[in-house]
Amino acid sequence: MKLLFVVDPLASLKPRKDSSVAMMRAANARGHAVFAAQARALLVRDGIARARCDAVETRSDDDWYRVAEALECALADFDAVVMRTDPPVDVDYLLATQLLGVAEANGARVLNRPGALRDFNEKLAILEFPQFVAPTLVSADATQIAHFLATHADIIVKPLTEMGGSGVFRLGVSDPNRNAILETLTRRGSRPIMAQRYLPAISEGDKRILLIDGEVVPWALARIPLAGETRGNLAAGGTARAQPLSERDRAIAETIAPWARSRGIFLAGLDVIGDCLTEINVTSPTGFQEITAQTGHDVADQFIAAIERK
Repeated sequence: MKLLFVVDPLASLKPRKDSSVAMMRAANARGHAVFAAQARALLVRDGIARARCDAVETRSDDDWYRVAEALECALADFDAVVMRTDPPVDVDYLLATQLLGVAEANGARVLNRPGALRDFNEKLAILEFPQFVAPTLVSADATQIAHFLATHADIIVKPLTEMGGSGVFRLGVSDPNRNAILETLTRRGSRPIMAQRYLPAISEGDKRILLIDGEVVPWALARIPLAGETRGNLAAGGTARAQPLSERDRAIAETIAPWARSRGIFLAGLDVIGDCLTEINVTSPTGFQEITAQTGHDVADQFIAAIERK
């Protein structure tokens, strides 16, 4: 196969951590040709979606790639186009999904589907599954959020468009910075944010559960917060621990998997704290390398094999 990965600049990717690197290495190992492009290199000429891209040969060490050739290709000429650009989901990101939508209309297979990337906000998507969600409020109104805080006493607030724990705050009723935090996150009442009841089970880890084309990866990656830290995100300094899925984890994952697959979400990363679903990540879910290193289950190989079947 010929596979195109739409990613952040190759030089910015971490060879021992980034799942995109693991995917490209696995694709090469299985005999496939790998190409990479940045979202800004997407273009449409005479109705045909194209990209300026690099043919990439991967290596197993820290000097993990070599660009063999730079060229321009029609996206429909690839067997799959894998969209892996990191959030924020801003105007540039949304415009990239529009261009990928043109590619899809040209006959390209884009994973995840561009419409799914636009339609399913990673925070708001959990509202499709209220049976798994802790008490949650989405609002730009500080009065509404204050009432929610008074009800639950200890809450998490976070923006709807960021990743890696960016902009996540824990608020108590007596927090002296409460008003300033809410003004900043809501842009003085003009942008909705998410508030959720604080889950003490975060001390046991923010679990990442991966879904690949409707199949549940049998290991979760628990991101354990640093001492004194609320966020378990690896980008915020959390420690990664691979562990088998609990009965509740599997019930959540197996409920969401067919829903995700039917909507063109080929790869999803569910975030679960304790027994509660907190996010459904669809832009660039991670955790492949940590799970593989700790368990021997090659997640990237499973991902590429799923593309082959598709």
